[in-house]
Amino acid sequence: MSVGSYYYLLAQLPHLLYEQKPPMSSSAFIDLALPLLDEGDAALFKQLSLDTGTVSSGDGHSYAAAAQSTGCDFIDGWRLWERALRLNLAKHRSIKRKLDTPSAEPPYAPADAAAAAVKAINSATPLDGEIAIDRARWDAIGVLAGNDYFDRNNVFAYFLKLLLIERRQSFDTEKGINEYESLYTSIRGTASRHSGGQWLADSEQ
Repeated sequence: MSVGSYYYLLAQLPHLLYEQKPPMSSSAFIDLALPLLDEGDAALFKQLSLDTGTVSSGDGHSYAAAAQSTGCDFIDGWRLWERALRLNLAKHRSIKRKLDTPSAEPPYAPADAAAAAVKAINSATPLDGEIAIDRARWDAIGVLAGNDYFDRNNVFAYFLKLLLIERRQSFDTEKGINEYESLYTSIRGTASRHSGGQWLADSEQ
């Protein structure tokens, strides 16, 4: 894909704000972006997800072990960040509830992922915790995308941010509570079963 094509795609996109309604759906962005991506970037794009424990290509991986490199710094960085978040959430939730600590020891880097887990666990309500997590994800995606606005990283980042906005729009108090509980229950169950069988990962979409 040429540099011009990246410029054409990204220059026409409206700015995204977490607090506002998305200017387009994530599915509409897929339809817009995919025809402009070269074959390699399109394959990487199809692996993007908020749930990095399983990927669309079918090579499911656990959160206990780091995923294999995709060759894309942005996607690899995003997976490492989300893994650190998930495992730290599982640990701190178990400590708070006085449950058995998951056997998969969480990494403490990236530090902002570990800190986001602590903030979420200590939030006043489950919904506040969910929003704190997604705000931390939003910031991490921006850092990972880097300063070259017209490269593929920012195409990937735009899509992930659309998914986060859609997720935010879907929240209400009851649903937020249910998602929060489901997220951590699934993480803890996954971490405690790392020694055998198929790993399970929760879906965020």
